[in-house]
Amino acid sequence: MEKIKITKSETSKSKPTTDQLEFGRIFTDHMFIMDYSADKGWHEPRIIPYQPLTLDPASIIFHYGQTVFEGLKAYLTPEGKVKLFRPGKNMQRLNRSNDRMCMPAIDETLALEAITTLVSLDKEWVPSAEGTSLYIRPFVIATEPYLGVAPSKNYQFIIILSPVGAYYKEGINPVKIAVENTFVRAVAGGTGEAKTAGNYASSLKAQEMVADKGFAQVLWLDGVEKKYIEEVGSMNVFFKIDGELITPALNGSILEGVTRSSVIDLLKHWDYPVNERRVSMEEVFEAAKHGKLEEAFGSGTAAVISPIGELSWNGESIEVNGGATGPVARKLYTTLTGIQTGKQPDPFNWTIDID
Repeated sequence: MEKIKITKSETSKSKPTTDQLEFGRIFTDHMFIMDYSADKGWHEPRIIPYQPLTLDPASIIFHYGQTVFEGLKAYLTPEGKVKLFRPGKNMQRLNRSNDRMCMPAIDETLALEAITTLVSLDKEWVPSAEGTSLYIRPFVIATEPYLGVAPSKNYQFIIILSPVGAYYKEGINPVKIAVENTFVRAVAGGTGEAKTAGNYASSLKAQEMVADKGFAQVLWLDGVEKKYIEEVGSMNVFFKIDGELITPALNGSILEGVTRSSVIDLLKHWDYPVNERRVSMEEVFEAAKHGKLEEAFGSGTAAVISPIGELSWNGESIEVNGGATGPVARKLYTTLTGIQTGKQPDPFNWTIDID
């Protein structure tokens, strides 16, 4: 395995105060880059000062969107140690996305080494305030200058870091979600299960339309019948109906979330009844009308757990749990963030310490 070359920045940018932290607008001093060519494979892994990229205008990424990305976080413990949460799962998913987008697999061991080395170099950027973290964005882009519709022969694998606050301004307080009936994000057989840019670009119009009405996100339905729940733009979703936790089953158009998997593991560990199956919007609204919809929440790397306090669909709105955070959502949030920051035991060995 080729050794990572490190070129340190000669200057350090000023670090943000806690009240300056948003999501994804501030970046650390360094970045990781590795190149791919059809004849050499992945080569020249290096960490360099954070800087703009120089790409040919004909690079395939600009014209046909051949790209994938991941999102994970580094957390600071009360003792000042830095932890990663299940990074191996993210690298496995990155390669599944690579495969779907006809992009070359990356050595997952090298990718993990790149992440840990980069975070270790910029560990002073990991914020310490409650609810903050260092967001890690690995991504792969197609760089071959070619206007023919075909997989690229050249790529770059890049990792950048961003100190962040809460993804939603509401934090652990419930958000308002609008159910989308007009637009479609993905369908089975498409790219919905890959973490690729086009999925997110196709969600922007619906998100823009509901944002002015006070909704935090859009809840997507299946693209064929527009009946069955899939996911929120930045989260998988869970519903507690009559004592049972239900989440939409993975069907080829839903992203397999790392936090989703962690939530399911925790719920089973606590002996909660959990069911991965198709769930329709009609079922959720009927449950609400009969007083059986006890909780609803989203799960994702960015927000961790985000309770849903209101759902709007077909001109109707339902309030979930009186608009308050439910006990299961709160317990999941407290446990997950506790494990991530080393404040609670990690019975699953999910975290990795960074020197």
